[in-house]
Amino acid sequence: MARILLLHSMYGLRPAVHQAADLIRGAGHDVHVPDLYDGRVVDSAEEGIAIKDEIGRDELLRRAVAAAAPLTGEGGLVYAGFSLGGALAQNLALADQKARGLLQMHGTSDLADDASADIPVQLHVADPDTYEPVDWVNAWYLRMRRAGTDVEVFRYRGAGHLFTDPDLPDHDPEATERAWTIALDFLADL
Repeated sequence: MARILLLHSMYGLRPAVHQAADLIRGAGHDVHVPDLYDGRVVDSAEEGIAIKDEIGRDELLRRAVAAAAPLTGEGGLVYAGFSLGGALAQNLALADQKARGLLQMHGTSDLADDASADIPVQLHVADPDTYEPVDWVNAWYLRMRRAGTDVEVFRYRGAGHLFTDPDLPDHDPEATERAWTIALDFLADL
């Protein structure tokens, strides 16, 4: 069993995040899903970007750190997230020497040249993806390998950016099923 911090996308803590948490709990894991937007949930990327920009990246990261703090300790924490949440999870995982792993759904973040982490990492991303272009993902992969992570990237041809959210136009049921099958196996191995 892994203890997992699951961070939502720029759309807020939508039902799809709770469904994903329940799916992961059903596989025997302890999952925590903080609300970084103070209850705000939106249906459009424009609204999500507006809230993200209003709160600010530094404050979102501070909120994510505060959510992770009581969960860290013996056994380490697995960081996971959707899009923006995946980017935040990456920042937390690379800063936590006790991190057990990193699961990123739909999103990555830049990393410092001196980043270092000996953890398994899995990324699930649409192909193509307007928020995660192929060149960016390829460069990210190389930088993550250089940082010491054991990274895997799974691309989903023709899927939309947030393809695992059944309430958004990006939803792709086949890609979602494949992604969760692979991700649950990844989590089971941690």
